[in-house]
This record gives sequence, C-alpha cells and structure tokens, in this order.
Amino acid sequence: MSRFTQQDHLAIATIRALAADVVGKANSGHPGAPMGMAPVAHVLFTRFFNTNPKNSKWYNRDRFVLSNGHACALQYIILHLLGFKLSLDDLKAFRQIDSLTPGHPEYRHTDGIEVTTGPLGQGFANGVGFGIAQAHMAAVYNKEGHELVNNYTYVFTGDGCLMEGVASEAASLAGHLQLGNLIYIYDDNHISIDGDTNVAFTENVEQRFLSYGWQVLHVDNGDSDLDAIYNAIEEARKEKNKPTIIRLRTTIGFGSKQQGTHGVHGAPLKADDIQQLKAKFNLPADQSFYVPQEIYDIYNSVAARGAKLEQSWNQVLASYAQKFPKEYAELTRRISGKLPENWEQLLPVYKPSDAAQASRKLSEIVLTAITPAFPDFIGGSADLTGSNLTRVKTVEDFQPPSTGLGSYKGTYVRYGVREHGMGAIANGLSAYGGIIPFVATFLNFVSYAAGAVRLSALSGHQVIWVATHDSIGLGEDGPTHQPIETAAHFRATPNLDFWRPADGNETSAAYLVALKSNTTPSILSLSRQNLPNLENSTIEHASKGGYVVYEEQNEDLTIVSSGSEVSIALEAAQKLQSEGFKARVVSLPCWSVFDAQPAEYRLSVLRSGAPILSVEALSTLGWQKYSHEQFGLFGWGASGPYKKVYEKFGITGPNIAEIGKKVINFYKQKGGEVISPLVKAI
Repeated sequence: MSRFTQQDHLAIATIRALAADVVGKANSGHPGAPMGMAPVAHVLFTRFFNTNPKNSKWYNRDRFVLSNGHACALQYIILHLLGFKLSLDDLKAFRQIDSLTPGHPEYRHTDGIEVTTGPLGQGFANGVGFGIAQAHMAAVYNKEGHELVNNYTYVFTGDGCLMEGVASEAASLAGHLQLGNLIYIYDDNHISIDGDTNVAFTENVEQRFLSYGWQVLHVDNGDSDLDAIYNAIEEARKEKNKPTIIRLRTTIGFGSKQQGTHGVHGAPLKADDIQQLKAKFNLPADQSFYVPQEIYDIYNSVAARGAKLEQSWNQVLASYAQKFPKEYAELTRRISGKLPENWEQLLPVYKPSDAAQASRKLSEIVLTAITPAFPDFIGGSADLTGSNLTRVKTVEDFQPPSTGLGSYKGTYVRYGVREHGMGAIANGLSAYGGIIPFVATFLNFVSYAAGAVRLSALSGHQVIWVATHDSIGLGEDGPTHQPIETAAHFRATPNLDFWRPADGNETSAAYLVALKSNTTPSILSLSRQNLPNLENSTIEHASKGGYVVYEEQNEDLTIVSSGSEVSIALEAAQKLQSEGFKARVVSLPCWSVFDAQPAEYRLSVLRSGAPILSVEALSTLGWQKYSHEQFGLFGWGASGPYKKVYEKFGITGPNIAEIGKKVINFYKQKGGEVISPLVKAI
C-alpha cells in the first residue's frame, strides 16, 4: 500500500500549476523543469528535509542546492509553501526589478536560498563544499550523546550541469572523500536548450558516477511513482561512505501540450495550455496562483516539525555547553562568524633590515603564525602545495579515515588538479558557516576558476585565494604560466579584493583585511622571487590599499606600482635623484581597498602637481585610473631566468628611470597644472 495519498497528488498538481503561472505572469523563465521535478520536490521536502522556515540559518538544517538554477520557480514555490519569507505576491513578481524572486536563485537575497546558482555545474560543486563542511564540523565537534552536526545536503541537478567540467571535478573529489552526506537527484529529462540531449550528451551517466565512487540509484518513473522516489531517497540516506546520485527519469513540462520537448524548457506556456493543464489536474482552470488550504496545511506541518527539531537541537546544545564548555565556545563563535580574539597580534611584522623573501614564503609565514588560533581555516591547493606553500606542518589532511591519509578532522584539502571545482567547492564551504576557506594555485590558473570566483564575489562568499607565481617573475615556465591579463580581469570584478603585496608587512596586511572582510572574497597575488622589505611599509599603511613608500616634496614625478615592481620603482627613484630629479614612490597593493578610503587620503597619496607613472609587469589596463602614464606589458611574457625576462621587457630600475625622465620632460614642455587622475566629475 502506498504511503502517499490523494492530497500528495493534489500538492504536486498545485506546484506544477503554480510553476506555469509564475513563469506565465512574468512572460519569462523556465517552466519545464519545475513541472517535471514537482513530484520529487514534494516527496523530498515533505518526507525528509529538515528545516525551520522561522529560522532559515539554524545551523544543523539540511542544505538544498538547485544546481539547475533556471528551475528556480520550483524552489521559490516550495519556499513559499513552507512559510519562508516569500509571499504569494513575491511569486507573482517573478523576474521583476527588486523582487525576492529573481531569474536565478541568489544567496543573501532570498530567504532560504543557500547558494547562488545559474551558471550550470556551480551548484553541483557547491554541494560538495557543503558535504566537506558537514563532515569536518561533525568530526571536530560531535561528542557521544551530543550529535550537533548531522545534516544532509540535497542537490537537484540536470543534464546541463553534468555536461560542465566543474561538476566532473567536484564529483571526482566527492567520491574520493567518501562523502556519504551528499544526495544528488539528477533530472534525467533528455532535454537541453538545443533539443534532445542525443545531439551532444549520450554518455552513460550511471557508469560515470560509479567510476567516481558514488552510489548510483535510479527511478524510471519520476512523473508519478512517488513510492519509488521515496524509497530511493531513503536508500541514499542509508549509505554513509559514498555520495549518492539518483537518476530520476522525468518528463519535462509534464501536463503541458509540449511536454517532453525543448519547447517547454525556457519559454512560458500559452494561456490555453495553462488552462488545459489545470483542468487535467482538476484545478480551477480560471484561477491563477491557486493554492488549496489543505496544501498549505501539509507544508505548515513540515515547518512545525522543523521548528521542533531545532528546539530539540538547542536543548542538546545547552547540555553540550555544560559538558564541553571549550568546544561550545569555539563552535558558537564560529557559527556567529566572529574571529578569534586578538588574532591580529599574531601577524608577522618586518623591518627593512629583515631578509628579502618571496611573498609566497611570506604568506606561508602568516599561515604558520595564525593557523593555531584559527580552527575556522580550511585550506587546500590544486596539487601545488609545495609551490604555493600553503600547508602548515602542524595540520592534518582532510581525508576519509579509511584511507590512512588523514581524517575528517583535518583542515587541509588535497584538491588535485581541479582549480574550477576547488573554487566552487570553497564557495560551498563558506556558505555552510563556521568555516573560512582558503584555496591555492598559480595566479594564472585562477583564470581556470573564474566562474567560481565571480560567484564568490556576487554572493559575498569569504574565500581567500593564495595565488602564487604572479607575474613574468616566475621566469622559466614562460608565457603559458605567466599571468599578464589576470590582474586586470579580477581587479574589474565587483566585490573582489585583489591584493599584490610588495613585502612582508603588505602580505600580513593582505591577510588582515581578507580575514576581516566576511562578505568579500580576496585574491592574494604572490611572487616566486624574493622581495626586499620596504622603508615605510607597515601593516597599518598597507591595510589602506595604497600609501606613500617614499616621500618627496615638490616632486617632479610620482611612480606608483604594486607587488614585485615596487622595489624596482624605488630603485628608479634613487637613480632619478642621482640625476637631479625628485621622485615619490607609491605602493598600491589593493585597488578596491584603496578606492574605499576617504577622498582626502587618496588625493594625498596620488596628489596633483606632478605626473604619475604606473609600473607593473602585467597588462597596463586599468592603471589609467591612477596614473597619467603607464608602463608594463603589451603582449605575452617570455621563458628564461626571471631577471633576464624583466630586462627583456625593460622593467628595471635604470630603464624605469629613463621612462620617468621622458614623462617629466613631456609634462614640463606641455606646461600647465598637472591634476591628479583621481580628480573626476563623477
């Protein structure tokens, strides 16, 4: 006998009709997947999912990710029915300006949305981040009789997500890590934008995931076999040592005249189609956004169940506080997002007399100093640990205990050569709460992860990228590895701090600001070659994003630079001084942080009165905002010892001095007042 009643079928019909209405009223959107996945959504959220809509941030809630984010009408409908802060009027405002129901789910914007999805495959990888976070927090904080962290992560995914490489990277790692807390439901409807998937996607998905080390289940009738859906999810929850993917065969746009075709994928149903759909499901054909009270009652009972679960959890937490006060204090601090007390005092401070070191090494020194005070830190590298210098010797690797390579208590993740997956997984780690993730690769290969970095910035995920080998200074590996355009790309990205520190204090400052920026991701662009410590460099100065390294009054020129070129700019200034010219030098390690300073301060650093020349061993794009003249690279790099590469492109103290003289002479001959490029009308 089925565990489901006619009420369940009415609820599913209501969800399908609402999906048609939501998209139809907006005259924009994707009704097909929500209509096809209505049965599995109803079964999951009414029978299995633990959440409290009155407190959407309850820490031990189950996490849900809609990786096929174009199907967001379905997620919004479920959130509304459950009683999250999403009204029927919000559903009617789907895809409208400033509504709570945008065209794809947005984290921090709509109550109950865990991550921003839309670019396909990203949500799939975010889910793996949730799985790692849950396994780690459970291993560290759960005690016998006090199981505070035991949630599941459920992910809806589709053909498009599985075609994207980022999903493959994440799935491979999840299988290796044996994340039994992950349950993915694959909407196998055989339709993508171009039509039937047989035009491009004919692989055996089940065999693929078996090879990744996943448990693979399937439901052949996802349109109406609710018991089969229930049994598959129940079976998935029993598997503790493997992630599970359930291949769910559905009919896209079920109930529409166009069901099973790509015509219902990304376009609203016609009015007569919506009417016949409702009539077919015994709903009032003349009513839009119709929800029977009995359906609200079903979902209200689910919400009430979640509230009770949180109440019970709070009781366990109170008992935990009595028995394990140290762990309780640490866990609750982490959940609140507060940083450890006085951690800033652990940051290394340098004098000019201290030895020159590569900023990647300076980064390692920071990590070594602060990691013992930061259980929040979950770090890792894309198979470049020895080059990125990101693994502190005292930490343990995050690995399944059965491998003998570490444990789930470990805080260092071996991501393998999976930069894009790593970045998207880190977004999930950040969104889970209680964790500050850092990830590492060469700066050039952060470009491989650009999709994930963009979503970090858009969503406000605090992910720190340790991006070493940041310029032509990496030398012999040549143009394939030397980032030329990468800084310009990421400096142009809103809500992303791109740091290029010039010495030890600037490196400490980069970490200081990155760790305090809890809704902004950061990229720390770090050198392979040694950098001397600067005279006027302090953590306080560098924390402003830009400051004067070498001051002169009545100057003939200001040279502004970042990273490894600041010391070259200082050498050029000394050469100019020996020839009777006065040159100031400004270090600008982080444009976005500098831009946030008061105008008076910024204009004191990049002041009017003399021309400003920027120097950087990267593309000059963007430096026009801070300088009158720009010197850098206008093409790709070259392979060879790094000093020879710098010489080849003229980025040396003597040559910059020659360039500086040309700039000085040009502006003197030109005449007139030289106004700071920061002085603008808007």
